[in-house]
Amino acid sequence: MRKVLIGAVAASAFLLAGVAQADADLAKNSGCLNCHNVDTKLVGPSLKDIAGKYADQADASAYLADKILKGSNGVWGPIPMPPNANVSPENAKVLADFILTLK
Repeated sequence: MRKVLIGAVAASAFLLAGVAQADADLAKNSGCLNCHNVDTKLVGPSLKDIAGKYADQADASAYLADKILKGSNGVWGPIPMPPNANVSPENAKVLADFILTLK
């Protein structure tokens, strides 16, 4: 029984790591990493800074998904974030959830 439990935990960790990598790949393929880095400011704020700012906001995932789709202006300074027409609403939600895991 113990071996089964250890195996299940290991498989879960592997799957979660795979999902996190898939979401990072989605961020790269969606163009997010052209202006954002995970750890440091580039053109826009780091993804970790975004996660930290919205970590305690109840609707953070929906709010960020909306910003990914529609863009943003003036939230992080004078440089606007353009809308990302190449991201579906479903992928915007996945990206927002991924960003919020980085806090």
